[in-house]
Amino acid sequence: MFSFLVLAVLCTSCMTAPLPQYSFSPAVGNGGGQAFSTENENGPITGIRLWENTNSYITGLQVRNGFVWGEMVGRQINSEMELILNEGESIRQISGKYQSGSYIYQLVFGTSSGRSLIVGQPIQTSFNFYPSHEGQELVIISGTFNSAGLTSIAAHWAIPQAQNNSTNYD
Repeated sequence: MFSFLVLAVLCTSCMTAPLPQYSFSPAVGNGGGQAFSTENENGPITGIRLWENTNSYITGLQVRNGFVWGEMVGRQINSEMELILNEGESIRQISGKYQSGSYIYQLVFGTSSGRSLIVGQPIQTSFNFYPSHEGQELVIISGTFNSAGLTSIAAHWAIPQAQNNSTNYD
């Protein structure tokens, strides 16, 4: 009887365990160049900017957290493509194409509202990043870049600490 009681308590505590707070999508690409991370303390991701070498690979990336644009990673070439998230919207998927030993050729950011930002060329090897657990959203992008463009990319997912996603300011 005592064994049954202990087992019942253990099972109940497992069912009420909190959701995992963090998951990671490992990097794709060759990883050559300088490492980067978009981590900052300005709140949830509220925007993404990407630059592309015409009909080729991704050259630059910039993330907005709260109302503040972070440091641009890579290089700015041609016009940027931009996605500003709406109130309560978050990034729930990153997919794209990369060439091993070369560059990230395409990035597709998908949001919780079904919107997307698609930049680059649909050539080479496919990848698909998404959170491992319900309720998680993109919180950090990391990877490597060189003087020409992005050479690898990874995604960090978490249940957000703050839910203020106001995006009416630049």
